Amino acid sequence: MQSIVSLLPALPTIRIVDVGAMDVGDTPYAPLLAAVPCEVIGFEPVEEECRKLNDAGQAGRRFLPYVIGDGSEQTFHECAYAYNSSLLEPNFGLLRWFTDFERLFAVMATKPVQTRRLDDIAEVAGADFLKMDVQGGELLVLRGAERFLRDILVVHTEACFSPLYRGQPLFADLDSHLRARGFFFHRFGYFGGYPFRPIPVSDGSPSLTNQPLWCDAIYVRDFQGFDLLAPAQLLKLAAILHENYASPGLAAVALAEFDRKTGSALQPRYLDAIGIA
Repeated sequence: MQSIVSLLPALPTIRIVDVGAMDVGDTPYAPLLAAVPCEVIGFEPVEEECRKLNDAGQAGRRFLPYVIGDGSEQTFHECAYAYNSSLLEPNFGLLRWFTDFERLFAVMATKPVQTRRLDDIAEVAGADFLKMDVQGGELLVLRGAERFLRDILVVHTEACFSPLYRGQPLFADLDSHLRARGFFFHRFGYFGGYPFRPIPVSDGSPSLTNQPLWCDAIYVRDFQGFDLLAPAQLLKLAAILHENYASPGLAAVALAEFDRKTGSALQPRYLDAIGIA
């Protein structure tokens, strides 16, 4: 699908907040970075990983070693594989059912941490896009972000269907929380799973890992309230939906509201450009 950028007026910088910014080889907003002007402020509590991100020296990206949550004191569990580290304790009662999973979640050290609320961090004010990958701590992040969420257009979050960590809120809990704050579920971005014992991890058959354990879920500001958004927000939203999620239908809805507010005719031009006349 061709880029939307050439059809739009000069696009304001899209501000991205990345909570759990460790580089795991797949940045879920990479298409957006390649297409439109963006600024990223990220948070990564594993200090070595945070240093790596800053050492990469990518323009417009800054990373801080904060533990984001609801402002409470918590215990951080450093796991054998850093990307499984969490404020929650791994749920070995469940993990043992899956091949090699216990080894990946083995706790190597724990330390007390003071979490910080997004509502209290000046650098993230006025952000447009929230990405979360915090290994079960998503609801803690959201509970500390009530004011912050009022400006957010899109939430891209990891969520689990089974509790990989003890006491972990699941997809249904996050879904309920976000819907109550004016977001609606748009689509899944990814499903992840692991084979049940004794199936080996190396076996590439998809049917052997078709028990989904986690996913990426994308939430968008409720389209029934697009009239409450400013014109600049509608342009940003259309760009995010088109460039990052290949969602022309909802992008067109955002452009229709932009046209209504400004008297322009972007939606017909957009539909023509993507071959829908």
